[in-house]
Amino acid sequence: MKSFKAYQVHPNIPEKLSFLEELSRNMWWCWEKDAIELFRRINPKKWAKAGRNPLYFFTKISQNRFEELAEDDGYLAHLKRVRDEYQKRVLKTPETGGLPVAVPETIAYFSMEFGIHESLPFFAGGLGILAGDHLKAASNLGLPLTGVGLMYRYGYFRQYLTHDGWQQEAYPETDLYNLPVERVRDGSGNVLQISVAGDQGPIQAAVWKVQVGRIPLYLLDTNILENPPAYREITSRLYTADAKSRLAQEILLGIGGMRVLKAMGLSPKVIHMNEGHCSFAVLEHMTQIMDEYHLPLETALEIVPRTTIFTTHTPVAAGHDDFAVDLVKPYFKSVAQKLGTTEKELISWGQPMGAAEDAPLSMFILGLRLAQFCNGVSELHGTVARRMWSQVWPERPEEEVPISHVTNGIHINSFISQEFAHLFTRYLGPNWYMGSSRPDNVNRIDDIYDEELWRAHGMNRSRLVRTCREQLVKQYARRNSPRQVIEAVDNVLDQDVLTIAFARRFATYKRAYLLLRDPQRLEAIINHPQYPVQFIFAGKAHPKDDEGKGLIKQLFEFASRPSVRDRFIFMEDYDMHLARHMLQGADVWLNTPRRPLEACGTSGMKASVNGLLNVSCLDGWWCEGYSEAVGWAIGNGEEYRDHAYQDAVESQALYNILENEVIPCFYDRKNGDLPVCWLKKMKAAMKMAMGQFCSLRMVTEYKKLFYAPAAENYNRLVSDNFRQAGLLSAQLKRLKALWPQIRIEAPERDRRGAYRVGDSMQVQAKIHLGEIKPEEVDVELYYGVFKDLDSLAESRVEPMGVSAELGDNSYQYSCALNCEHSGRFGFSVRVVPNGDAWLKFTPGLITWSAE
Repeated sequence: MKSFKAYQVHPNIPEKLSFLEELSRNMWWCWEKDAIELFRRINPKKWAKAGRNPLYFFTKISQNRFEELAEDDGYLAHLKRVRDEYQKRVLKTPETGGLPVAVPETIAYFSMEFGIHESLPFFAGGLGILAGDHLKAASNLGLPLTGVGLMYRYGYFRQYLTHDGWQQEAYPETDLYNLPVERVRDGSGNVLQISVAGDQGPIQAAVWKVQVGRIPLYLLDTNILENPPAYREITSRLYTADAKSRLAQEILLGIGGMRVLKAMGLSPKVIHMNEGHCSFAVLEHMTQIMDEYHLPLETALEIVPRTTIFTTHTPVAAGHDDFAVDLVKPYFKSVAQKLGTTEKELISWGQPMGAAEDAPLSMFILGLRLAQFCNGVSELHGTVARRMWSQVWPERPEEEVPISHVTNGIHINSFISQEFAHLFTRYLGPNWYMGSSRPDNVNRIDDIYDEELWRAHGMNRSRLVRTCREQLVKQYARRNSPRQVIEAVDNVLDQDVLTIAFARRFATYKRAYLLLRDPQRLEAIINHPQYPVQFIFAGKAHPKDDEGKGLIKQLFEFASRPSVRDRFIFMEDYDMHLARHMLQGADVWLNTPRRPLEACGTSGMKASVNGLLNVSCLDGWWCEGYSEAVGWAIGNGEEYRDHAYQDAVESQALYNILENEVIPCFYDRKNGDLPVCWLKKMKAAMKMAMGQFCSLRMVTEYKKLFYAPAAENYNRLVSDNFRQAGLLSAQLKRLKALWPQIRIEAPERDRRGAYRVGDSMQVQAKIHLGEIKPEEVDVELYYGVFKDLDSLAESRVEPMGVSAELGDNSYQYSCALNCEHSGRFGFSVRVVPNGDAWLKFTPGLITWSAE
């Protein structure tokens, strides 16, 4: 066998065009429309064939073409315009907006996946794209944030369908030489590698860097010669189904990721974990702080959680990772030694309270227990998460479980169409995407002429139709379909017909089948002689999810019917490129999740900002975004126990909405004029999405609610040689030891009988504190409307004060309770620690009054 030596030849780009190389290695270009066009205009066809990957694209461009461009005054002027913007948005040192994080300090943002652009195949879906949007918005805002993830050799799978519509998966290897990644080197110029303990010896990992605007993203890679074959496979595929491999990935991400930051000389002041996959980062953060400052574990446990944010994205219990204790122990041995504790103690942090020793370690519970700032990704999801995880705080009422919410937002410039970006620039100003949350700016969308808006949308729809035809031809050619079939496919869809899109992960709870429950009625809708409708479906099922694959097969079979095949199609291999075309070119975005299982659903936001009207169940973000002015709701937000009945009711509701509201509105064009009512809804949807659901608003909320308080906590706790952290540690130890001594006698009120609105009563209770001092606790009156015998709705808390000292460290506490509303109410008295939110919500430190 012949042996070849590899070498790489790069294009010889003229000096006048040298900025192109710098631009191609910073992903800022992928959300700057003018930068994208700078690449595309070199050769539009080759740009598309190269998958919109600048580095690969350059290898397809002749030297003559580069020489031509170097003398093209128009192109050079374009290049200068982009370079000036790049210097302002990327190279200029930004203000941090008062955030107390200074170099080399950073906010470390951990995520299992990052969706920056389709040319970087390190993501599977919404979680990754959200993480990518977070980095992009942080770059726009100039936040001192650093991303940490994994470098997947095969990434997520490519999807293909068989002749009968069954999903097949392919895993093409990622060509790193054509990606904007660079190996990270240490201060001596050597290639940086870190190691973590594995179950069969150390796991070595190389480190790659991707620059996302101002934000560096570090990716760990185990596919190196120093590792045995099994370890090289750890970063082979995203979301491997093998528990052993998944655990190794998450150990590498969390523990290895923190070690990368340390090796780079960065000091993570704040940790942000994007889902439970990242929870091991907190353990490593504790070991680093203990080692650097020679602190005991008890003190580190007062610092690290108060500087950690944990964001959860899924309300589906099966979506959270847990690992058998026997799998975890080999990894925890060295961690426990460094922390000065036992493996059993470490594992218990990730187990439900009172669980057996061999209960699986939950990555979610581990993250939840080690982070003061916890949030869901929509208002409804916050409520669902509090209900799901209330067992972590067993004595707390559900509404007080310390999980808040920050509703997701989208990086608008990454998903807005070129045509709408031009309109926004003209009507809202050149920096419209930076001021998208300003109402005065957003409201200028109303100034766009209807004719211009409809013309731009028509171009988007035409592009979508053209893209679908091109990809369908490739799909059918790959299946070796007859020529007449391929020729027929080349004419599917109509650019003037109402177009409804459905594109998402094919999990059963997303109910892609809801539209198919009455095939005859659906056919009648599609083939209406005056007001036809066409549907475009796309999305992937998890490789192990046969039910999800079955849903795709159902859609494929329906799409194969001769009566509908020109107006009902399924697009293979859904990715960001196809997503942009569907989100920009359809008229309606259809979403049918089973409430409350959709955490957020950011695709609907991307659709709205492009003027698409959502038709969706009231789940996730749509509960906050919906109004009659911007789209339609399927049902009224009911939650059913009988899923079959729910499907029957909501499928009928969907058909009714399409037939009676959506279709008539779209085709309501008097005397062949524009659809005025539809255009009014489009503008309202665009204003709603831009004003309320942009990633700038989202990241600004994270900064205000979490990043700034967490950084201030860090400063406070480490000041004066960690004095505050030490005091908190001693206080917690004391409270845990003495808390069982607290006893509350049944509360009393000063009078009985019926009360009227406006009346007031005095409530008092005898509190026996044992050895705990009154200033160490808060005594609270908890009251509200009865929901049932054991719980209250619309609950409120009123602080109680000492009204009498009874001796033996017992006190009478009292307060006034005003009767502001009529109804059936209940109250109780409780004692909680007096301190910050982390101490106050410590599980086990709450005592309720006797009956």
